[in-house]
Amino acid sequence: MPAAAAKLCIGLLCCALLYCFPIAAVADGSLPSSVQSVLKLRKIPAESLSVLVTDIESGKTIVKWNDDVPRNPASTMKLVTTLVALDELGPAYHWKTEIYGLSEIRDGRLDGDLLIKGYGDPFLVTERVWRMVRDLSQTGLHEIGGDLIIDDSYFDVGPYDAGQFDHQPLRAYNVAPNALLMNLKVVRYWFEPDPATKGVRVVIEPALENLQVENRLSLANGSCSGYQRGISITAADSFTKMILDGSFPSRCKNYAISRTALDHNAYAYGMFKSMWKEAGNSFEGTWRKGIAPTDRVPLISFPSKSLAEIITLINKHSNNVMARQLLYTLSAETFGAPGTEQGGREVISAWAARNLSGLDSLVLENGAGLSRAVRISARDFNKLLRFAWSQPYMPEFAASMPLSGLDGTLKSRFDDGTLTGQAHLKTGSLDDVSAIAGYLQARSGRRFAVTVLLNYKDAHRGPGEEVQTALLRYLNDL
Repeated sequence: MPAAAAKLCIGLLCCALLYCFPIAAVADGSLPSSVQSVLKLRKIPAESLSVLVTDIESGKTIVKWNDDVPRNPASTMKLVTTLVALDELGPAYHWKTEIYGLSEIRDGRLDGDLLIKGYGDPFLVTERVWRMVRDLSQTGLHEIGGDLIIDDSYFDVGPYDAGQFDHQPLRAYNVAPNALLMNLKVVRYWFEPDPATKGVRVVIEPALENLQVENRLSLANGSCSGYQRGISITAADSFTKMILDGSFPSRCKNYAISRTALDHNAYAYGMFKSMWKEAGNSFEGTWRKGIAPTDRVPLISFPSKSLAEIITLINKHSNNVMARQLLYTLSAETFGAPGTEQGGREVISAWAARNLSGLDSLVLENGAGLSRAVRISARDFNKLLRFAWSQPYMPEFAASMPLSGLDGTLKSRFDDGTLTGQAHLKTGSLDDVSAIAGYLQARSGRRFAVTVLLNYKDAHRGPGEEVQTALLRYLNDL
């Protein structure tokens, strides 16, 4: 079913349910009748759903259903990681990226190596690398005669298989964390017809001199439709070469696909070198790994965006690798470098014990929710939400979540006016998993902490959203 038609059906179903079942108080341990009707219509066992809704001001339970059952929360797990990071590091926390000259600079020339040390900045994207290159040029350096040395030792990620989760190693959501993560390790391919050659013109952003792109695409008559517009992208030679194959429709204009490429350090080298040269500077060497000196002052120390800004990027757009960078950062800041995934899990477990008397149901893997093994109960999730609401950084935490019907992963949901702008909610979706968690302000002004976790076959294909919509509409009228 097309997305627009599916969305219309969901809206009509929810309106029909609310018309047939007027708003009424929910008995303890039961679900609103509109939610029950969705479950019955979609043949979903009520035992597969967990819900807990509490009134933030009074603490009163509004809806409670299977709230103590641990379930997979998918990407709503990012709220756990971002909340702990806010509490442990503070909203004004910044990462840094240091650049060292390993020999003297004379007349704008470094006759030796340049070293970049990463400290886990989750958002060192193209425009920010440009600013870093500009800042380096403003020191008077314009020619690099040696190599680029990359120090990514602040994190210890270990062996990583990008295709382990779903056999899609080129997808951006599968990128591994890295202390020198540049542009999320993603390349954007722009495609447009080239009638003169009867082929397809391809431009990549950012330009990476060390990435080979083999364009085997042909041009075919037809409308701009079909999966990936007929384009396949495969990796060769250890991700240093990308092969583009297939038939591209002639009526497509400026179509784009984003995929990962290279390994982290090769990507960082290619991006830095390309931008350094585009800025009118010269670079003569290649790259290798190394460790930053302890007896030198860096030429520049480039600051990241603040943690408050970073968690907004993570939660509104459900960015997996940025959430994972947070987990490693928590480890490094607490136990010292190198940061590890296990260390990050230990930080969160200790934090929960101190602040919430523990989260017994929590099974945390990578901090992003991209896992079949992660678990949390609606009861424990609600404890997190209520704790966050009482903290000084509550505005930053709440505002980091998608706003219903207006932005992020909720931009095209709850946008019919009834719930638009009424809720800050983090979404979660995996195969057979659909979840939301966050805050809703009802028409009356009452504020609720809301957690909905549905784990059932094909829950992610629409039924989960129908359940969530029915519940939120019910709450909005209380």
